[in-house]
Order: sequence, then C-alpha cells, then structure tokens
Amino acid sequence: MSAIYVEILSVKGSVPRDAGTAMKVEAQDIAGTIGGGALEWAAIAQARSMLESGADETTRTLPLGPGLGQCCGGSVTLQFGRAPRQVDVAPGVAPPLRPRPEAPPLWLWGAGHVGRAVVAACPTADFDVTWIDSAQDRFPKAIRSGVRGVPVADMARFAGHAPLKAHHLVFTYSHEIDLALCAALLQRGFASCGVIGSATKWARFGKRLRAAGLDPDSITCPIGDKSRGKHPRDIAEGCIAALLSAREAAA
Repeated sequence: MSAIYVEILSVKGSVPRDAGTAMKVEAQDIAGTIGGGALEWAAIAQARSMLESGADETTRTLPLGPGLGQCCGGSVTLQFGRAPRQVDVAPGVAPPLRPRPEAPPLWLWGAGHVGRAVVAACPTADFDVTWIDSAQDRFPKAIRSGVRGVPVADMARFAGHAPLKAHHLVFTYSHEIDLALCAALLQRGFASCGVIGSATKWARFGKRLRAAGLDPDSITCPIGDKSRGKHPRDIAEGCIAALLSAREAAA
C-alpha cells in the first residue's frame, strides 16, 4: 500500500519529540507518532495530500506556538517522502486520525468534571473520540483506551481542523472559550454541536453570535436531559443517549 514517511529532521526549542522520530502515513492508517496534537494533524494532512496528488518528497518547518496553537513554543522541521529514512518508524501506533467508517467522530471540548464524565460514559466502539483542552495537565494522568487526548493552546483555532461530519460537545472552563468554539464551529460546519449552560447563557451567546453574522440555531444548549439531574454523570449519560438516539435515527 502506498505510504508517506514523516521524519523529524531537526527541532528548536520546546517540542514533543526529538529529531529522528518518524511515522508512516497511509490513506486510512498511521504507524508511529511524532508527538500528537496539532503538529501530527498537520503532518498527516500534508502526507495524505501528497498521497492524493502523487508528490514524492517535501520538507516543512512548522512553528508550534503561533503556527499550530500548541502549548510547545519551539519549531519542528519535517521531511516527507515515499521511502523511510529509518528502518522502523517510532515505537507505538498512533490512533487513526480519520474516523473509522462505523464510528462517527466525536470531539469533546474540555477536560473538567463533565468532560471526564462524558469520556467515562462514552461507548468508544460507537464513536471515534477526540478530547481537547488547553493544556496537558488538565487531562487525567491516564486517558482511557480508544480516546485521543489533544492539548492545544488555542482551541478555537484547532476547531478549524475538525471533520465536517464530527459531533461536538463543548464544556470548557471558560464561557469565552465556549463562545469562541461556537463561532469557530459554526464557520467550520458539523454534524451536531451541543454546549453546556443555562438558557440565560445561551441567550447571551445567541445574541453575540448573531451580531457576528452567524446563525446559532443549529447548536443545542443546554445539553443533557434535565430529568436525569445536574450531576456531571447525569449530564454525560443524557448527552451520550441523545447522540446514540440521533445516530440510530440517521441509520
């Protein structure tokens, strides 16, 4: 099967992996990892673009802070080619960044109490889960199997990388970040989007989004099922139940 090999040629400053780290990118699968996060997303997008166009080789230097919104402040130079410069790619297998055909992408924004409850309640066989927050230390030390944690400094910017068919649940620690995500996702497009909050919060959001020329009517707020209660576990179970119900109806 045709593949592009991505190797870190050189690094400057704070970066997730060292020079010599590599990964193999195919149309549907990935072996190895160059550090995850927005850097890896950008590298995989470049590699798959080369696979589609037939390009053989290129080099890119990516500044992680301003260029990709990651917490690291350094830069990475990547070599893309058809043949590996090393015998093996970096140990380990990165989770596929494309949704599995049978599992629609679910992007969870925020690693607080509700976010953790949703991750615990989510059947990962039914969804391809990406979990995003602004820093690594906001996640639990161990993230359950089948869930990809992605720390990015600018979550709203990262929303522009979301698959158009992704479902989104937004419950960050900041109302301003929640609002910025709503705006970014409305511009990007989505399968569904829900935001934690009250009717009052959403009325304020709606007013500001409309003032920015956006239509917030496709976003659900509040999320969950009021009859279940307000505990994070209750909100999480209500959100997952609604997603599964919508998926069955669409099928």
